[in-house]
Amino acid sequence: MGFHVTSDHLNRAEAFVKEIKDPNGLAMLDVDRFWKDDKKAHDLIWSEDCPQMPLGIGMSWECPFEELGLKEDWHRIYHDNDYQIDLCQRYNDISEKVVGKRLIGESKPDSVKQWPEIKALHDIFEAKNVWHNESFWLQQSANTEEELSALLDRVESRLDNLRDFILPQNWEKEKERLTRLGCPVPRYRGQRGPVTFAMSVYGVENLIYLIEDEPELAKRFSNAIFRAIKGRAEILDHEAGFTKDTRPSGWSWMDDNCCNLNPEMYEFFAFPIVKGMFDIYSPNPNDRRYQHSDSPMGHHLPLLGTLDMTCVNLGPTLSVNEIREHLPNAVIDGQLAPFTFSRNEEVNMVAELLRDFEMSKEKKGVDFSTAGSINNGSRLSGLRLLMSAIQNLCQY
Repeated sequence: MGFHVTSDHLNRAEAFVKEIKDPNGLAMLDVDRFWKDDKKAHDLIWSEDCPQMPLGIGMSWECPFEELGLKEDWHRIYHDNDYQIDLCQRYNDISEKVVGKRLIGESKPDSVKQWPEIKALHDIFEAKNVWHNESFWLQQSANTEEELSALLDRVESRLDNLRDFILPQNWEKEKERLTRLGCPVPRYRGQRGPVTFAMSVYGVENLIYLIEDEPELAKRFSNAIFRAIKGRAEILDHEAGFTKDTRPSGWSWMDDNCCNLNPEMYEFFAFPIVKGMFDIYSPNPNDRRYQHSDSPMGHHLPLLGTLDMTCVNLGPTLSVNEIREHLPNAVIDGQLAPFTFSRNEEVNMVAELLRDFEMSKEKKGVDFSTAGSINNGSRLSGLRLLMSAIQNLCQY
């Protein structure tokens, strides 16, 4: 049973799942009407005229393996572009039949229109991004306080001339060529969150002990992260021709590891970075201020509430009501537990939908999504079931 799900939710969900299946085992659904109503629901997500609960599950390119009956091959899908595109095309052929849409990207990158590599935040902090255990991981670039202090010496020196460090030698030539082709300069409006990033660079336990035992060095680390993010964003904006008055607004954070800090540590180390970037790039009420942290986040809700977030995707231990109490103006992407979906637990999936629908009736503003990533095992038949449940059970 999912968090905050009642026996009534389960009983209603079980009855619905039994009665809604067609002879082929798929949920009965008016697909065309669903997508028309869903568009209205997203356009009117806060309005009393919102017709139904909006659906935010778009699936991901991790899903084709289970759907196509293939053994997972993460190395190949990450490293072989032709293989990835073939899988996505085959998957979309099925999704078009099951849910009426091609859901995941299947276009091949145009090498002629590819920008040269621009160094990222982890390059500034000398952290290498390596393939390990079926994914890419940032490797620590400092292991002791002495190593971190020396690293920060080098980082701070780099920040004094950051443009020359992050832009490749052929930048001017490639910028002229690509802008002539209509390719905009890459924009920097989102980042792995400050805690997750710092723990990748320095280690999980190391960062916790650093904040507790060596606050001066920890604050120096925090300040360097903020300066690097801010500086990189300003450089790319300048290269794109934006000024302070014309630059696009909005900033997003992906910070799963922030749950490992208590509120006082988070406020000391990460909050100034999060707020600082929001103040620069999201100063207006309707600007995007987004955070994804698919971990237990209840202890950070009061502080996040001071940032007037406009969209969040938080872990499944939280309920819509708990999030809404602290984030009254945020669209909530959630709160379906990712593994309820990836294990295809049909009754639990519908029960969690009913739970979130009931909690969204008064104020709306909930986009029914997984409270975290969409993982392999998440099935198109399950998505269709949720669409059918929204169409039949979740009309406002």
